[in-house]
Amino acid sequence: MLRDRVLPSGIGHTTNCFLSVEGTDQDKAYLTTEGSEDEQSIKTVNQLAHALHMDESLDAGCLVRVFWPKSKCALLRDDLVLVDSPGTDVTTQLDSWIDKFCLDADVFVLVANSESTLMNTEKHFFHKVNERLSKPNIFILNNRWDASASEPEYMDEVRKQHTDRCVSFLCEELKVVDCDQAPNRIFFVSAKEVLNSRMQRAQGMPETGGALAEGFQERLKEFQCFERRFEETISQSAVKTKFEQHTHRAQQITANVKAVMDAINITAADKRVVSLEDREYLIDRLEFVRNQLNLLIEEIKKRIKAITEQVQQQVSNAMAEEICRLSSLVDEFQSDFHPSPHVLKMYKGELFRHIEEGMGKNLAFRCSDAVNTSMQSSQKDMMDLLQPLLPPAVQSELHTLVPSRRFNLSYELNCAALCADFQEDISFHFSLGWTALVTRFLGPTHAKHALMLVDNSLQVARPMATTPSVPCLVQQQEAAMSQEELMLTMVNNLASVTSRTSMSVLVVGGVVWRTVGWRLIALSMSMYGLLYLYERLTWTSRAQQRALKRQFVDFASEKLHMMVSLTSSNCSHQVQQEMATTFARLCQQVDVTQKQLEGEINTLTHKITQLESVQNHSKTLRHKASELEGQLESFTSQYLRPHQP
Repeated sequence: MLRDRVLPSGIGHTTNCFLSVEGTDQDKAYLTTEGSEDEQSIKTVNQLAHALHMDESLDAGCLVRVFWPKSKCALLRDDLVLVDSPGTDVTTQLDSWIDKFCLDADVFVLVANSESTLMNTEKHFFHKVNERLSKPNIFILNNRWDASASEPEYMDEVRKQHTDRCVSFLCEELKVVDCDQAPNRIFFVSAKEVLNSRMQRAQGMPETGGALAEGFQERLKEFQCFERRFEETISQSAVKTKFEQHTHRAQQITANVKAVMDAINITAADKRVVSLEDREYLIDRLEFVRNQLNLLIEEIKKRIKAITEQVQQQVSNAMAEEICRLSSLVDEFQSDFHPSPHVLKMYKGELFRHIEEGMGKNLAFRCSDAVNTSMQSSQKDMMDLLQPLLPPAVQSELHTLVPSRRFNLSYELNCAALCADFQEDISFHFSLGWTALVTRFLGPTHAKHALMLVDNSLQVARPMATTPSVPCLVQQQEAAMSQEELMLTMVNNLASVTSRTSMSVLVVGGVVWRTVGWRLIALSMSMYGLLYLYERLTWTSRAQQRALKRQFVDFASEKLHMMVSLTSSNCSHQVQQEMATTFARLCQQVDVTQKQLEGEINTLTHKITQLESVQNHSKTLRHKASELEGQLESFTSQYLRPHQP
């Protein structure tokens, strides 16, 4: 098969150690011994491995590696390694040989001597091999079949005898092949004849040259048939050895991949259905929250408006009642009083503060409790209305969003600014004086107009009663009157009015005297004077204080009436602001809930997309695994089990 005399050969026991023949890309053949990488000449193989002159350093279990150029042997081009073993009858270390050299063998070739029959030692070796390997590929070569040419009359019978014994050994004893396939594993050859013919051909000489026994061509064809069967078996065995385990592993992997992809697809589908249901629920929940929030906003706006209107009405009524009892509040004020300007300024400042504090307390007493109760009730209603829109975790903490403090209205009367233009009049006024009588009979407004008309008429009548030089003086006064001239004119006018009044009193007194008598007149004048004297003596600081308080009550009542609408609106605005702030906090929490729902919806949408992608990828991978499984089945049926149906 190597087409050259490479390994030891001849009669008797020739090989005393294991020889392996491997291909090399070099053009020069060489060999190495076990435990050494030194390249030795191929000519030394006979000295190393031949049983007649073997190196004493090598025993039967050693391996000599022969590297033969691949260009000289086609079999070695496909990484084929040929191993030649010593005779099986020269040692008892068969088990160690098998473990060391035979476990990875693809094909075993039993070279038997056709001049004898199969030996028990040879059978024993292959029984050992059969125990370690499952159905090894075994070929039996009956070598030296050229010797049968000397006895042609027994050739067929001997061939049949050898064939039967070999078939029995392969089928019945080893059970490695079927009986119908066993004859294809048995060959009758002459290796020496084939080697000589091929060496002659390599030298350019005819193959049939030299002394060849009869029937050489048949033996050559049979040897060539063995080589073809050997190559086919080696190829199949190599493919099976190299790929069967990997193919089986690949089939297991593809089966696992299909199972995993099916499980992933089912799990992803289940999770996708759950995610779709969850997203649909969250979308409905978000839509419900938005619609309910819009409805609640309108309803709570109406409630806030109703509460603010109620507070405004309460404050207005309370202020009206407090203005009615302002005199009592003023009378309650006690402080040092003196008509001096400095003391009056301090007194009025303290009075203003007293009124502001007193009215503030009274308004708070009348309104704050009711307003606070109403606000707390409204805030609780808002919480109850918005609570279903929030998640359970937030519902338990909702009370923290509403302030627990008591709400107090700020009335901000600011009496100091309101009554800043208050001007008291605490000078003495006789109750039966001219001004007082006119005011009493005509009222304050009409009396003021009447007194102004009287003053104007007196000013017009004065120039007519004076000397002719008066118009000249008036003209000078109208042109450019000095301060002294102006004062002189005022004194003259006053004297004129006084003289005219005196004349009027004398005329009226004369008429009355003639009518009622002087006694009654004197009595009346005495009583009038006594009354004036009484009132003048009783006009003390306390009376002045009472007059100031009375004037302040009238003035402040008018001003406070003007402030009722503003103050009530201010209080209602405070309530509205507080309610709107509380509702804004609650709505802000609802907005946070909406954003959380939107975030969860987006997360589920992304998760659904990923699950769909996982499903698509799992289906794609499963289809690929199925295709690969089909390819593996086709490869197995074509190359690994070509003879199975």
